[in-house]
Amino acid sequence: MNNFKKIGLTALAASLVSVSANAGAISVSGGASMNASGYSGEGQNRGATFTMGNQLTFSGSGELDNGLNVAVSFVIDQGDDTANAAGTAPFDSHSVTISSDSLGSLKFMGEGGANASSSISTSAAGNLWDSFDETTSGVGITVGDLLKTAGPGDDVFLYTSPELMDGLTAVLSYEPQNTGHQSGTGYGLNYSGVEGLTLNYANSDVNGGTATTDGSNEGLKATYADGSFTVGYSQSDNDLDSTGVDTTMTSMAATYTVTDELSITYGVEESETSTTTDVDAELSAISFAYTAGGMTISGKMTEGENLDYSTSSGADQDAWTLGASFAF
Repeated sequence: MNNFKKIGLTALAASLVSVSANAGAISVSGGASMNASGYSGEGQNRGATFTMGNQLTFSGSGELDNGLNVAVSFVIDQGDDTANAAGTAPFDSHSVTISSDSLGSLKFMGEGGANASSSISTSAAGNLWDSFDETTSGVGITVGDLLKTAGPGDDVFLYTSPELMDGLTAVLSYEPQNTGHQSGTGYGLNYSGVEGLTLNYANSDVNGGTATTDGSNEGLKATYADGSFTVGYSQSDNDLDSTGVDTTMTSMAATYTVTDELSITYGVEESETSTTTDVDAELSAISFAYTAGGMTISGKMTEGENLDYSTSSGADQDAWTLGASFAF
């Protein structure tokens, strides 16, 4: 990470809060990746696809005279080419955080918001469904978003409390009313008071703007690490009002750390809907990750069945990925 001291940050902090900062720093961190992937299945056989990723995060922070810490962050990501309401593409996210040890932290996200549920929305197995999300085969099978979340938009507040007791913190979120939908709230609890154990629970409003897209999202996740083994379980329930289709995603994973650099993971996921004619979508994968310095080499083989909630042969697909990522 490159770290640049800048006297002018005092003026920046003063423009956000009417108190001067004692000290400030600006830092830039980044990441890049090269990836290859491929799919197989009925109407889906094709050669490898190559992609790259790149991202820069600019962060500034300072401590104010009253003891509060203020931090601002901008993420530049070429993959985010869609302008938000303010037309600020390609900023993937930007936020301001005010925090202290006794009061906790309040984060305001102008874009790339997170609420109580979405902050723990990654499944225990690492979102295996995402390998097929929105893919289409040559026989007309399209895989939708198998994991439904609360999907916060822009201008979201997220509050994280200080420790309420040993290892226990609370999370609150608020999304103001916006075009096409009402305001939404969320709450959650995080616990890590037992060595090796982490528990997360959250519930947030789902505001889609209609009776079939409004509802609530409830998430639960648990991980336990003992020596070289880590096991995890998660469940996400997306319950919509009226005639909306409810979705439940259940996920489990086990990771074995071979060395400090190498780990191997096996995970499974199952997505179930409230539509009586749907069958459960099932996914399983084995993956590895090797890290040396700022470089990570990773690979994964994923098998999906009934990916459009039907028994059509075209709904069974396999995917493989191989990538190299770099952090600096």
